[in-house]
This record gives sequence, structure tokens and C-alpha cells, in this order.
Amino acid sequence: MSSSETEDGKKNHSDEGEPSANDTASGGEADKGIGTEEADTLVSLLQKATLLEEQPHQKKVLDDLSLKGIAEHINNGHIHDIVIMAGAGISTSAGIPDFRSPGSGLYHNLEKYKLPTPQAIFELSYFRESPEPFFQLAKELWPGIFKPTPCHYFIRLLHEKKLLLRMYTQNIDTLERVAGIDEDVIVEAHGTFHTGRCLECRHVYTQEWMKEKIFDNLVPRCTQTIKCSEEDEEEFTCDGVVKPDIVFFGETLPQRFFLCAGEDLQKCDLLIIMGTSLVVHPFASLVNRTHFQFKIVFVIFNVRGKSEKMSRIFFLVGKNCLRLYLNLEKSENPYDPLMALLGSASSFKFDHNDNYRDVFHQATCDDGCFALAELLGWKDELKKMIDTEHEKIMKANATTEAGSGID
Repeated sequence: MSSSETEDGKKNHSDEGEPSANDTASGGEADKGIGTEEADTLVSLLQKATLLEEQPHQKKVLDDLSLKGIAEHINNGHIHDIVIMAGAGISTSAGIPDFRSPGSGLYHNLEKYKLPTPQAIFELSYFRESPEPFFQLAKELWPGIFKPTPCHYFIRLLHEKKLLLRMYTQNIDTLERVAGIDEDVIVEAHGTFHTGRCLECRHVYTQEWMKEKIFDNLVPRCTQTIKCSEEDEEEFTCDGVVKPDIVFFGETLPQRFFLCAGEDLQKCDLLIIMGTSLVVHPFASLVNRTHFQFKIVFVIFNVRGKSEKMSRIFFLVGKNCLRLYLNLEKSENPYDPLMALLGSASSFKFDHNDNYRDVFHQATCDDGCFALAELLGWKDELKKMIDTEHEKIMKANATTEAGSGID
């Protein structure tokens, strides 16, 4: 499926991965009333107390804040734990559309499904009522139809050279797995087609089982037999709709996303962001969530006198973590220390005089990865890997088609 979801951006590389859940406070938002101003003041004081506004003239992590400088830093052995953040842009050259690019984006080409809004195809409430449009789209974008891109193989190369700590992807196309990147280092932040679950009884189904139903133009439905009660011998078939384990709007991100982020971003010494314009949260806020975290619980009394709790995990930006952004255009979010703290804006300082660790390289994701691979002396190795793996995929597909009698 379109490797990811969301984002306004340029064609090919500014869209993000699958629909994501909102990063809301655990206790819900309190009514505007007594206590909210105090909470705002506390955040402001916290900003100052934690020196969130990074001090100007801080010593640069690199003297040369460029792609070349980063390559030299890696080759000199100063980088050991790279974290990748990837959006839909890394899969567009495989033929998978991003979500919001004007004209070519997925949301701009859904008229035939007669949806109330383009986003409805990924809304759980609409899916429960009308699952057919989603499965029609899923058939068109089903994983396995497309080959991984140079970006995917560059990330695999990082893993084989023991430089990759983790890859966080918004994409649901599973091309990371197809490229041969170990499952252990992948965090599919917006879920995956690899498994599916019944919306009623939560029974788990495989990708192969779902594919058979979807390609027969059927809505996958649960076949589990359920007893009415332990005493009653009467049984019935569940028949609930089986939804792939991708994150729809309004759903919570997988627990693995939060568990891994808490540890990985403390170790990360190079964060590479590619193919995303950093619009969808909480995924986009990983840019700021490096090195240190703490939790604050606000107790707010609303106008009815009822106390409500709001809690949030805050991550402060690690001061020595380099950040490389590969994209066709810079993130439009301006630097705002307070919003960076709250995880609602990027904190890049590309054009600031006090930029000491942020690098922007304007290019398609594939071109950016090839450029970095060349500077690292890996270009020929990367090209050989791409050719070899694509040939394997074509042979496997040919064998499958021959076995099924497809002309």
C-alpha cells in the first residue's frame, strides 16, 4: 500500500506514512477553565529551566555541516548508532503513490470510491460501515507487487555494516522486509499488512490469508467458531471484518513504537530523515525526541470543578545527535522551542546562525542515498545489491506467475 500516509509536499518525496493516531494527552483535554493558565505558565517555566532554547554559539558537532561532512564523520568511525525516519517518499520511485502530492497523491485519485472525504478510506468508523472501498484500494497497492527502491537497499547496507540502530517507517508497503532488512530493526509506526485481526474477536490472520480473499474481490471475514457461552453448546461463526494491522485515523500507534523510541533515541548519534515532510504526529516528533525524557502530569480543574489529568512524555533534543534531512524541500515548520518540547513542530535550524548539527540535502530520496553512498565509498556495492536483489524478485515473480498459469 502506499508506503505511507499523509503529508503535503512535493511529488515523490514529501509525503508521510500511513494514517497515524493523534498524540493526545492520556487523560483527554480539560475544559477551558481554572488551572489552564497555570499549566501554560508551568510549561513556560519548564522551557527556561531546562534550557530548551539551545544556547547560541554552541560548538558544532561537525565543522562541515554538509552531506560530505556527515560521510567523513561516518568514515572516521564517529558514528555507531544511526536511526532512520522514513515516509512515503522513499517508496514513490517503486510506483507507490504518496498521499497528498497534488495530482499524483493517493488522496487526489479516490473519486471512483465515492467517499465522503478522501481521508475516510482510512477512518475506522467509515471502514466498519463500508469496508469495500478500502479493500479495493488495498488490492491495487498490495505488498509484493512492487520492488524496493535504492533507499531501502541503502538502509539495508547500513544494517549490514552494523551502523543501523533502528528504522522507523510510516509506510505500510512492507518494502523494508522485502529488501531484506531484519525485522528486529524495523519499527512500523503506522502498522503493516503483514498480519490482520478480526475487529470483533481479535483473531489474528496472515497476510497470505487476507490476500487470497482480497484478490478474489471479497471482504475478508473472520471464520472463527464462537460459543454463545460456556454452558451453551450452540456455536456461531464470528464473521467480523478482518482489518490489516495498519493504523487508521483515531487508532493508537503500536506499543513497539513507544518502547523502542524511549531507548533508541538516547543512543542515536545520527538521525536520518527521508521522504517525509514531518506533518503527522507523533511520528514527526521523533525529530525532537532524542537523548532524554521526563514526564509531567498536569492536574487541571475545569469549570465544573472536576479535576482532570493531562500527562505527556517529553523528550529533550540530544545536543550531540547529528540530524540529516533528505527531501525535495525543507520542512515548513519554523523552529519554535516550546512547540519542539511539546512534540508539535520540527526543531531544525538549517538557516539559523547557531545551527551546529542540522544538515539539509535537497534531492529525491534515491538520489540523496546514492550521493551519500558515493561519499562513503559504497556506491558500487549499493548498485550491485540493487541489481542482484531485483533480479531475484523478478525470477520469483516469474515462477509464481508460471505456477498460477498467468500469461
